[in-house]
This record gives sequence, structure tokens and C-alpha cells, in this order.
Amino acid sequence: MSRRPVGPKTSVVSLDPCRAGTTFGNLVKRPSPLCPDSGQASAYCCCQRSRSGLSLWEEDDSMIGNAGKGAPRTPRSLPFPRLIIHNLATRKARTILTATAVAISVMAIITLSVVTQSLQESAASILQTGRADFTVAQKGAPDTLDSVVTDTQVSRVAATPGVQSAVGALVTTTNVDASHPQFLEIGIAPSSLSPFGVKVVAGRPFSATARNEIMLGWQAAQDLGKKVGDTLTIDRTIYHVVGIYSVRQVFGDTASMLPLISMQASERKLGTVTLIAVKVRPGASIDRVRKAIEAGNPNLATVRLASEFGRVDRNFAFLKAAQTGATIIALIIGVIIVMNTMLLSFIERIREFGLLRAVGWSRRRLLSLVIGEALGISVLGAAVGVAFAFALTYALARFSTLRGLLQPEFSASIFWTALYSAIGIGLIAALYPSLRAALLRPGIALRKEH
Repeated sequence: MSRRPVGPKTSVVSLDPCRAGTTFGNLVKRPSPLCPDSGQASAYCCCQRSRSGLSLWEEDDSMIGNAGKGAPRTPRSLPFPRLIIHNLATRKARTILTATAVAISVMAIITLSVVTQSLQESAASILQTGRADFTVAQKGAPDTLDSVVTDTQVSRVAATPGVQSAVGALVTTTNVDASHPQFLEIGIAPSSLSPFGVKVVAGRPFSATARNEIMLGWQAAQDLGKKVGDTLTIDRTIYHVVGIYSVRQVFGDTASMLPLISMQASERKLGTVTLIAVKVRPGASIDRVRKAIEAGNPNLATVRLASEFGRVDRNFAFLKAAQTGATIIALIIGVIIVMNTMLLSFIERIREFGLLRAVGWSRRRLLSLVIGEALGISVLGAAVGVAFAFALTYALARFSTLRGLLQPEFSASIFWTALYSAIGIGLIAALYPSLRAALLRPGIALRKEH
């Protein structure tokens, strides 16, 4: 009768693993009908049942055909990936707890990344509300809305060679109701509406000195349920909706516009605006115009891309630094937890690893087994962490202080970040335990007590 051993055919005389009732770590050895009495056979032939997933006994189809269902069973090897999965499945509690630790780290990394990116894009959208080539604001202001640009600077920017139009706008936020806690107000002169990219789709523009006239973006009008002729109360002031406009930009269309002079008076910011929307003449170099404006106004900075937003908002720089620090901390915590778990697993399975070395497993194969188990846990943790990040991010978006500002978007790069982070945690955490397992001496390991 032929038999197929799982591993290399190795004679083990001194260790004699086929002795009846012998246990090695998590492996329970029982004598097999296929094992000769001499003890010279392969150690694998005695593994009828193995908690470690070393081998499993299955019916040999060819033997069933010859001898029927009562024929002896022969050992059949497990593919290496299935062996890793089987080992993880036999330790469900530890696998789940370790994967949860990885998931928490991945969740923190993804949530911070999505929230930071969303807030950056929201703030940058405020600067890009007007239809302009770039925006000018105060350099290094604590917050974008705290930027202060004087009317004199607006005139100086407008006179810069290559500038077609320079529109000063005063931007602030107010609480309209529970659903609109950060409602955007834009103060602008009626003569600057067209250069700013405003198209009145219903009603008329407000007059330059009106104190109670307001225009709503078409999206804001829909959200608030307002139309031309209705009234809107903001900060105890009743405004008459005289027009509905569109700027073809999300934040602009969900905002409101008021006469610049009236808004400067109500906000006590006479003679100042928040930003300047600059349009460059056809054929002029945008980069050259930007450099000329910054050279003539040292306390101002130009912003064209969202990545440049930190030049006019120090909070964004602090936010990016906090994100980087929190990400590093999350990775370190994940590595420590997973490494601790893998070390405990190594100690519990030290006799099992010794047996594998005794029956012919190479150090590289044993190293691959431990690292493979860690990577399996990490991939599972990455999947769970992405789900946690989805739930947490959308929960944060519903908070009143972030509603309207936090608009989370999960791009493909986010999922790659989760996978890379989880794999990094698994590889670093498994490196030391796997090296210890690979360098075990079989004789010493098999003499270890539980």
C-alpha cells in the first residue's frame, strides 16, 4: 500500500515522535495503521489530527475505488496558503483580537487622512469661489477667514501688469439653523459680480448700499426652501431675497451674497476684504503675475492649488502636522500589539516549531509561515479598518460643527494606504518572532515544558 507523506521523508529515531500518546506543543500524535512499529518511519505518518494544521487525513479516492469506504486513510498535504489560513482559523479569538488592533490603527490613519483632505478642499474651495485664475490672501493668517486685505492692496493688485480683473470679497460664516451651522456669506460690490463669475438666474442683483437685500446661491435657495421675494433671518436681521445666482462652484452655490459696503459695516471691517480673486489677461503668464503681486505686497500670498493652501492658513499646517504625528503613533501602537501577540503565540507553539524543524522544515519555510500568519491577520484588519473608517468619518460629518465643511470622499489611494499600512504593521511586528522561530534548535525546543 502506497502512502504520500506531507513533508520530506525524514527518519527520526532519537525523538521518536510516533510513539503512542506523545504530544508536542499543540500537536497530538496518534499511531497510524500506516506507521511501522520500528519507529524508523517519517514523523508525519503519525499525524492523524493536528491542531496546527500540519497535516490532515483525507480519503484517497484511488483507495476508495479499490477497497471501499472502509479503506485506511492516507495523509494529504495542505497547500501553504491553506495551512496559514487553517492555523489562523484554529485560533479564532487571538486572530480576531489581533486583527481588531490592526483595524483600529488603520481606521485612525484613514479617518485622519480623509478628514484632513476634506477640510483642506473645503477651505480651498472658499478661496476658489470666484471664477479666477488664482486668489490672493494674507500670508500666514491664523485662519482663511481671518485674512485681512486692505482696499489699497486691492487697487495695487488690480494695477499689476498682466491683471485683467481683481475683485475684493469679504467672506465670513454664520449660523442660519441647525442644518446650516457654517453658512457662507460673501460681501461683494454689485459691479464686481460679473468679473467674479456670478450669473443671476432669477430676480436681480442687490443695490450697492442696500442693508437688507441678499442673493442666494441656487443650491442654498433649494436647501433653505427660499425663492425671490421671501425673507431670511440671519443674526436677528431680516433680509429680503432679491435674486438667485450661480457660480458653478459647490461652495459658492451653497452660499449667499450681500453688498460689500453693508457687510463691511455689519462686520466692523471697514476698508478691508478677506481675499482678492484675480483674473489674468489672455496671453499673460500666470506664474509671472503671481510673482509680481507677491513682490509688490510682501504680506500677501497667492494660492492657485489646494496644496498651496497652507501659505495663507496656519491652521492647515498644524492640522497636517497633527495628522502625521497621529499616524506615526497609530502605526507604533499597531506594531506593538501585533508583535506582542505573535511573541505569545511563539512561546505557546515553541514545541510545534521544534517538531517542524525536526521533520525537515527549513528555516526559510518556518520564517514564511510566521510572517504569512501575521500578514493574513493584517489584511483582515485592513478590511475591517476601512469599514470602521467609513462609519466614523460619516458620523463625524453629521456633527453640527463640521456639517457642510466635512464632505468625505474615499478615493482608491485611501484603500491602498490602508493595505500598505496593515502590511507594514504585519511585517515589522512578525520580524522578531519569525526569526526566533526559524533559529530554534529542534532538540531544545522539543524538551520545552508548556
